[in-house]
Amino acid sequence: MFRAPSAVFGLVVGAVLAVVLLADAALRAGVGEMLLIAPWLLLAMWGVYALLFAPHVRIDRRGIRIHNPLRIADIPWGRVADIDMRWQLEVRTDEPRVYKAYGGPVAGRPGRPGLRRDDDRDRREPPAIRDLRLIQEAWESAGAPDAGQPVRRKCDIPSLISLAVLIVWVTISLFISGVLR
Repeated sequence: MFRAPSAVFGLVVGAVLAVVLLADAALRAGVGEMLLIAPWLLLAMWGVYALLFAPHVRIDRRGIRIHNPLRIADIPWGRVADIDMRWQLEVRTDEPRVYKAYGGPVAGRPGRPGLRRDDDRDRREPPAIRDLRLIQEAWESAGAPDAGQPVRRKCDIPSLISLAVLIVWVTISLFISGVLR
């Protein structure tokens, strides 16, 4: 699985912050008031999850899965025409269609050249290039699988259901607090 390391960091920091704020609200104002505040914090956490943590790229022997915010594409290796990187990983299919992976390897800013030119010094390979090479090798090692399998596109149902639950909770908290009548 290929996911940005900053996504894990952002989710952990957001979760710790939300727990601290909810515990503080429960201690200071009581559990009832905390339950009125909770959906707003959880809505922010949902945004961190859906926009930063959930997007990723996964490969297996059958194909590549591109999980973007609220959208998932399962692409069999037989339908892949090219895998490249512009700003993020791009998979071109034989449809022809381009699927951009917003949560996979991302091409970083080009590094600054050193002050001295040392040909002997080992140059570090950027992680995005290494990940791209791993994905391309998995595609090439898949051989010539059946190209008749369809590309499956679907919505991220668990994320949408949790968003709907949070919106209902926010609405209920607005009615209980008297903001909506």
